[in-house]
Amino acid sequence: MVSVEAGDRLALRGLFVGDDEECFERASDLSRRVNFTLLDEEPSTVVVHLDPEEFHSTWLGNKAIYRTRMAIADRGRLIVLAPGAKTFGEDPEIDRLIRKYGYRTSREVLDLVARHEDLRANLSAAAHLIHGSPEGRFEVTYCPGGLTREEIEGVGYRWGDLQVMSERYAPSRLTDGWNDLEGERVYFIRHPALGLWASRARVGAA
Repeated sequence: MVSVEAGDRLALRGLFVGDDEECFERASDLSRRVNFTLLDEEPSTVVVHLDPEEFHSTWLGNKAIYRTRMAIADRGRLIVLAPGAKTFGEDPEIDRLIRKYGYRTSREVLDLVARHEDLRANLSAAAHLIHGSPEGRFEVTYCPGGLTREEIEGVGYRWGDLQVMSERYAPSRLTDGWNDLEGERVYFIRHPALGLWASRARVGAA
């Protein structure tokens, strides 16, 4: 199923049923055309809003990171407005592992997997830690509605005050894409689950 945003609702653009290669390729081609955004300029600041009805954990909410990481400029920053985020994992064990090891670079996570049995026994958690890491290339400021500053900083992110940051980057007055906000140029994404963003330079696109 390939969906896109249409005003305040989702619109179905394609439904592909089958287990053959052609079905997968046709679905992928449509998704590439309607869900993949190539940017000519790498944003220094990206702001992502996570719908509180949909995103209650960083396990789900980190789409904000791995869907945008190929777009963000080196030494840039990603601001995640996450009013519904109140936990890290969707189950107690995943939550424990995220709190224990934090979001680290790929190399660090692979080293932890080699040295720690509990992480080695749950490779989905290890993969998640990598997916949620900016790999030291940009800064992630998480602004949660139900996690403390200590908890957010404990997993390797910068903490942001949700009320303050929501006033500064109010989703109600930002449009998807580029915004000039009181002298600051930001790129805003309202529904990270619906797309993938990258700069042309980073993916080598003409």
